[in-house]
Amino acid sequence: MVLQVVLTALAMTMPAGSASAAEQTELRVGISELVNTVLAFWMAQDAGLFREQGLKVDLVNMNGGSRGAQELQAGRIDIMHVGLSSVVRINRSGGDVRLVASLSNVIRFTLFAAPGVRTAADLRGGTIAISTFGSETDTTVTLALKRLGMTRDEVTLKEYGGGPQRLAALKSGEIKATAVNEPIRSLAREQGFYPMVDLVPEQVPWLFTGVVVRRETLTNRRDVVARFLKAVMEGNYIALTDERRAKEVLAREAKITDPKILDIAYDDFKQQSPRSIEPTAAASQHAGAILRGRQHRSRRLYRYQRSGRFADERCCGGVGAQI
Repeated sequence: MVLQVVLTALAMTMPAGSASAAEQTELRVGISELVNTVLAFWMAQDAGLFREQGLKVDLVNMNGGSRGAQELQAGRIDIMHVGLSSVVRINRSGGDVRLVASLSNVIRFTLFAAPGVRTAADLRGGTIAISTFGSETDTTVTLALKRLGMTRDEVTLKEYGGGPQRLAALKSGEIKATAVNEPIRSLAREQGFYPMVDLVPEQVPWLFTGVVVRRETLTNRRDVVARFLKAVMEGNYIALTDERRAKEVLAREAKITDPKILDIAYDDFKQQSPRSIEPTAAASQHAGAILRGRQHRSRRLYRYQRSGRFADERCCGGVGAQI
């Protein structure tokens, strides 16, 4: 029912004929890495839903959320799959990007340690790999260290890019720990790495992954954003309701060959992905409080955090207000 309300709101904002095949609009869309939170995008592509909306979408792996957010702000991509931490970092540096939908409202990372690392004392003074500074891995490591009674000052954080690169660095002994999500999370477990801090069972509220655009895009290409979100919502719905098809797409796009890992990655997606792709009040409030605590201050963040919405309500018929 919620999905139908949102799709109706979106459709009402679109000019007649906006999805015509003769008017294909090209979009470069960045993804943070090959993880299960991208499944709604992949399903929309596989099912031809972008094409139905008059969009020709090129999905580009940016190998890091913060890196992709920088490319978005620079205008080299049109839309980015990324979490709130990167949004705040860009806006604090003078940018103006907006999170208009959420693909996960909880943290989905586990901090894995290298062989021989079992305690905070073992980890102290070592190197922890993150994707990029200002990313969700960066923020998550801060939370994980807090669970261990540690601070960032007690370790060295280093950028390593996507989950496969971080797992390889853990395996080679270059680093002492890293935070990863599915499907790399299951690979790390299978390879015997120790989960020092598992934040997944805690269901920590967070705008972990969202759909982010430049503010000017909302002003000048509102109908394009609406059509993109409509396709993503439909793709998300298919992914949640058609397990066989969703697993086929997830296995192909995320390069998962182990059936057991595929099952875990899909179950994680199904449990955590919001059907309405709407940011929750709890996720925005908790993320806002943590990021402000790390000196990520901005009037924009504070205003949205108080209202419980990070989506621009003028976009897409006011999706945040409709649900």
